[in-house]
Amino acid sequence: MNAVHPLNLHTSEAPRARFSEPRVAIVHYWLVSMRGGERVLERLLRLFPQADVFTNVYDPSKMSNAINEAKVTTSFINKMPMARRWYQYYLPLMPMALEQFDLNGYDLIISSESGPAKGVITDPTSHHMCYCHSPMRYLWDHYHQYRNGANVVARAAMPMLYHKLRQWDVASSTRVDNFVANSNFIRQRILKHWRREADVVHPPVETNLFTPSTEVDDHYLWVGQMVPYKRPDLAVEAFNMSGKPLMMVGTGGMEKHLKKIAKPNIKFVDRLNFDDLRRAYARARALVFTAEEDFGIVPVEAMASGRPVLAYGRGGILDSVLPEQTGIFFPRQTPESLADGIAEMERWLPHFDPSVAVRRAQVFAPERFDSQIRSLTEQYSA
Repeated sequence: MNAVHPLNLHTSEAPRARFSEPRVAIVHYWLVSMRGGERVLERLLRLFPQADVFTNVYDPSKMSNAINEAKVTTSFINKMPMARRWYQYYLPLMPMALEQFDLNGYDLIISSESGPAKGVITDPTSHHMCYCHSPMRYLWDHYHQYRNGANVVARAAMPMLYHKLRQWDVASSTRVDNFVANSNFIRQRILKHWRREADVVHPPVETNLFTPSTEVDDHYLWVGQMVPYKRPDLAVEAFNMSGKPLMMVGTGGMEKHLKKIAKPNIKFVDRLNFDDLRRAYARARALVFTAEEDFGIVPVEAMASGRPVLAYGRGGILDSVLPEQTGIFFPRQTPESLADGIAEMERWLPHFDPSVAVRRAQVFAPERFDSQIRSLTEQYSA
């Protein structure tokens, strides 16, 4: 474990009383779809079943039963016009909205940060732990990419608004007693942007839901949203060059263009139900992963299915895939680099052992997440 930041109140100078049954609040940025962050929230609610949830925007129809069963308190943004759909347009109001939540009386506050969540004001006798999926990408390292893709009005407004939001983002990081990052990549970003140290606890992956197959097909597999930062264009262009069969599963704004430029060896599937997705993982020649992700759950699911991963060698993937044991990395986000990676994968595949991939995936099972979070919080709730 890394050293706790000096702002942690658990020091000899500021002792804190322990409590046997803590009141727990979990602050999540917004609840409008079930993705990786919401799966982490589900697991936190299993660990703290009496916890109350606070969020900016909440759409119960999109949430799981586990989340809907919790007491969920929303900010005033939830009542704004079209908030469930256009919540990101209300980003400039979210710092003020978070600060309106009354968290007095809670012993442990866990903020789940990817959008703004950590900026809540907490009782001085409580402990605030932030589980960080990522500092807000659109404020920091992806800012220019987001601005270039914005409409004319947003592009004009972003420099001033986001300058102020960055100031608040850094200032609000001092309100956190200890940070937990979901990967070493995010730990580095927390240190870069907020100058804070963080422990690393990887997100829970339901690895037991995936099993290897005795039959493997010839095609490679790509799974994800077809949006720019996922870089599905790399997969299309590289497999256009290689001629190897590729199945791409997902939808998004780039889909129409990618279908237009793809050669016949590339097959597109909008979506798969869970059983078909499990089968696709288990029978793929290898998973192709082209994004620089904060962690990356899809590669772990592929390894749990007994298949190797061909991935861009930056980001959270470095925590999960073991080079030349469970996968191969390509060094640059270019079609040529990925095409070279495909050729390298073909040379290495005869040496691949599916059982090694399955064992590696089990490192990220939910029980490991539970144990590490308990270890970090028990000093406050014993």
